[in-house]
Amino acid sequence: MTVRIAMWSGPRNCSTAMMRAFENRDDCDVSDEPFYAAFLAETGIVHPMNDAVLASQPNDWRDVAAAMTGEAPNGAPIWYQKQMCHHMLPDFGLDWMDSVTNAFLIRPPEQVLASYIVKRGDVTLEDIGVVRQCELFDRVAERTGAAPVVIEGPSVQRDPRESLTILCEALAIPFSDRMLNWPPGRRASDGAWAPAWYDAVEKSTGFAAPSHVATIDDLPEAIKPIAEAARPYYERMAQHRIG
Repeated sequence: MTVRIAMWSGPRNCSTAMMRAFENRDDCDVSDEPFYAAFLAETGIVHPMNDAVLASQPNDWRDVAAAMTGEAPNGAPIWYQKQMCHHMLPDFGLDWMDSVTNAFLIRPPEQVLASYIVKRGDVTLEDIGVVRQCELFDRVAERTGAAPVVIEGPSVQRDPRESLTILCEALAIPFSDRMLNWPPGRRASDGAWAPAWYDAVEKSTGFAAPSHVATIDDLPEAIKPIAEAARPYYERMAQHRIG
């Protein structure tokens, strides 16, 4: 039986590094943001490398949902699905989530925004996905009768071994030392958008604590209200974090 892990994150939250950690295991295969093309096709929003993304994945969410609950790539015992919360539009069905193990990767919104605006100057509350993440969190909690697994990105960066050990225990899979380091470079599993977004992670060989932890005072005045609006949703999930 394959353990299907849907790790729900917003952008700029070491989500690709977390995918690297799982992919470096001997028993795991990964999928990188499988709903991205469906999100772009449905919204008409134009992102960097838009045409390449649309051509690289199914454009219908139903096809993606069916794939996420189907046979794992290469028959892997563990299938790590890096999922972006903002890609799950209101019209996209969520019943497929009942067939996977859902976990949530969170980060303080001011830190997300400080990183996001380096890549894209324009940002909205919807772009960072925290509201949708909280909605998905609530759905899983309601369906299962318990809060799902929540892990905080900065905690993993500060102490990868301890945080990943606790995470694996919560996901009912064994911890592997191979999750702590990985070779630099691009992966065949990386999304078509990697050249626009993955420059830092391609140089990485493991998790590293940031040299500066952003606060709301580091944000431009126009961005601060977004961080303030996002914080209650972040805090609701953060009270359940592990590690």
